[in-house]
Amino acid sequence: MIEAADNLQNVFDSAFAGVSEARAAYTPQLMLREVGTITSIATGIAMVSGLPGVSFEEILKFPGDIYGIAFNVDENEIGAVLLGDYAQLQAGDEVERRGHVVDVPVGTGLIGRIVNPMGHPLDGNGPLAANKRLPIERPSAAIMDRAPVTVPLQTGIKVIDALIPVGRGQRELILGDRQTGKTAIAIDTILNQRDKDVLCVYCAIGQRASGVAKVIAALRENGALEYTVVVVTEGNDPPGLAYIAPYAATSIAEYFMEQGRDVLIVYDDLTHHARAYRELSLLLRRPPGREAFPGDIFYIHSRLLERATHLCDELGGGSLTALPIIETEAQDISAYIPTNLISITDGQICLSPFLFELGVLPAVDVGKSVSRVGGKAQRAAYRAVAGDLKLAYAQFEELETFARFGARLDDNTRKIIEHGRRIRACLKQPEFSPAPVAGQIAVLLALTAGFFDSVPLDRMGDAELAVRTAAAEISDEVRARFDAADKLSDEDREAIIEIARQALVSFQPEPMLSVRMKAAS
Repeated sequence: MIEAADNLQNVFDSAFAGVSEARAAYTPQLMLREVGTITSIATGIAMVSGLPGVSFEEILKFPGDIYGIAFNVDENEIGAVLLGDYAQLQAGDEVERRGHVVDVPVGTGLIGRIVNPMGHPLDGNGPLAANKRLPIERPSAAIMDRAPVTVPLQTGIKVIDALIPVGRGQRELILGDRQTGKTAIAIDTILNQRDKDVLCVYCAIGQRASGVAKVIAALRENGALEYTVVVVTEGNDPPGLAYIAPYAATSIAEYFMEQGRDVLIVYDDLTHHARAYRELSLLLRRPPGREAFPGDIFYIHSRLLERATHLCDELGGGSLTALPIIETEAQDISAYIPTNLISITDGQICLSPFLFELGVLPAVDVGKSVSRVGGKAQRAAYRAVAGDLKLAYAQFEELETFARFGARLDDNTRKIIEHGRRIRACLKQPEFSPAPVAGQIAVLLALTAGFFDSVPLDRMGDAELAVRTAAAEISDEVRARFDAADKLSDEDREAIIEIARQALVSFQPEPMLSVRMKAAS
């Protein structure tokens, strides 16, 4: 027992000796930290003193793991935009520099997830498996790194794919009054990307929680969440989160674009983004300009949308297509923010509340809508019929206005109006039901051949559906040519027209059918 106690004592002595030697050899490492102090708090912002070395847009850490962005870097104080629940912050709290700008996690682990602009998951499915982090503010691609927009992005919406085509790498603005179906067009476009190797990012900016929940439910029910990342800020979030949301979503999308993937991003909507930036600017005492917006309101949207592009083959050939949404008031597209965005984007899809009230959905005003990429990003099969269709529809809309006054119309004018009504009926489309390319082309060719002109208006929905269903009989060889740059041959057109004619046999009177057959031949 005595020997064991001696051995144990020796072990303790040697251990204590080692600790003493380590303690004597230890040199404490001094870590310099730059710490400031909150001087005042307002809605979504904080004024901070100290931090003489802070940089513009550097991230700051506040008590309670709340972060902010150094937005105003003045000589004596810093105006910080807060990115979290700032209710517990008060004057006198310490603020610490983090030494980097705001960044967001990116990678394949985000696909199918719902996150906030800081990269925190909101879906309750555990932590994100991110590959790396990217700053939310990144320079757009240089001009020489870009390639022309030539590949179409099929929306599945007949009126857009035929008359206002969108290409991969384009920026197409969706604008209209409240409750006219702007988000529905964007969601239908996302749903149509299934099996088309296009990843999607949906960015909700300051939306009502109930509205965001409906969109997410629609994506999940239709299987679109499998290839979509959802970035969310709700209406009760701080304005700073609404401000950084589209930039964070774009960095997530750019990661996939730089991997050579085709990506679609929806900003819903930039009206809330502009208002959040105006709120922050006014609270930070920046000088107001037109409609109280700050002078750089154009720049915050231009530097965002310039990041959407089609990269050249040397950089992987990926593309980022942007669908920004903007809300107008009383159809005033000449207001400040709408005109800014119209000048930045490559075209716009205007929605009409008048058409919406008539039940013409989607309520696209073809006369005011335009795609500045146009036929260069449209399949040849569409180009063969789109020009005549748009002209006939424009003539119909002009004549329909005069017809409302009860004027006496000649037979030719009456025929144009009846044909235009069939075009409008064929371009109607229910929500969450994107149409495949073959079905769209069959309907458009049947329209130009005049097969629908004798169909009663109350049966147009069934007739159009019958043609789209019959389009499944189109041969695989002809379907392959839909995706090619070559025009459809006369034989292909005749084959498709014959399929449409057979589908409409039960909808047309027999004498009229024989006339249509002769006209088509």
